[in-house]
Amino acid sequence: MMRIRGIYNPQEVRSGFLFISPWLISFLFLTLGPLLFSFFLSFCNWDGGPLDRIQWVGVRNYSKLFFEDERIYKSLYNTAYYAFLSVPLGVVLALLLAVALNQEVRGIVLFRAIFYLPKVVGGPATAILWLWLFNPVFGPINTMLDLLGVPGEWHPGWLSSEAWSKPSLILMSLWGVGGSMLIYLAGLQNVPRQLYEAAELDGAGEIRKFFAVTIPMMTPTIFFNLIMSVIGSFQVFSNAYIMTNRTQGMPNETTLFYMLYLFRKAFEEFEMGYACAMAWVLFSIILFFTLLILKSTPFWVYYEGER
Repeated sequence: MMRIRGIYNPQEVRSGFLFISPWLISFLFLTLGPLLFSFFLSFCNWDGGPLDRIQWVGVRNYSKLFFEDERIYKSLYNTAYYAFLSVPLGVVLALLLAVALNQEVRGIVLFRAIFYLPKVVGGPATAILWLWLFNPVFGPINTMLDLLGVPGEWHPGWLSSEAWSKPSLILMSLWGVGGSMLIYLAGLQNVPRQLYEAAELDGAGEIRKFFAVTIPMMTPTIFFNLIMSVIGSFQVFSNAYIMTNRTQGMPNETTLFYMLYLFRKAFEEFEMGYACAMAWVLFSIILFFTLLILKSTPFWVYYEGER
């Protein structure tokens, strides 16, 4: 009994809460508080002015969102298109880059830094750079296609074309796979060397070792990067905002992603309650796919410490 009282010493408990109080206060007032307030606002009309303008409307915002607003479904389609293509491509490309950069050759550290650099440089500067690259008239990509003899009518219109606008942003997203690549690289360096040696004794080649040893041992890392990529892809915003005429989703709303439309409703049309309802719907969608991936882990994720 004395030992139990020692573990739960009231003085130590108070000291513990005192030390975590800065984080606890910031969480309550800067995270949990706004979260609960936004949930409340999703059932209200509010233009962002004084709080006495808040009007309770019940589920009216959700009813409008699901049954009246056609742009919601267009923005969801655009976002799903982006997510379901950019995530697999990003995961595969980052893993292949990590495998290539995991070789013990001279100067490999320099190449790792080069491939990681775009992740550091991201933001508006990168968006402006890609606007120049995607220019259909004098952009370097179409200029290179000219030099390769590709006829002008076959040149992609990139961001000015309805067919190429979303693929352009997906292609641009692969520019930043260096962050995921670095995580894969750390995971690769923790794969036991004796597993590769055992596979070599059994006559396995490089491809066989990759699928029989590397992939199974990397599944926890793939799982982490997959979760983070799915969450990030459904929140795509800044590049589309900068590169496609702010919240208009040009051309013809083919790049009107969900977060762009939410931003338009909140900060251009000042429908804060409706924007909050949109935010909670997006939260539910991301939560659904996250839980779906979590539930699938027993079938494909291997943890070495498990029996």
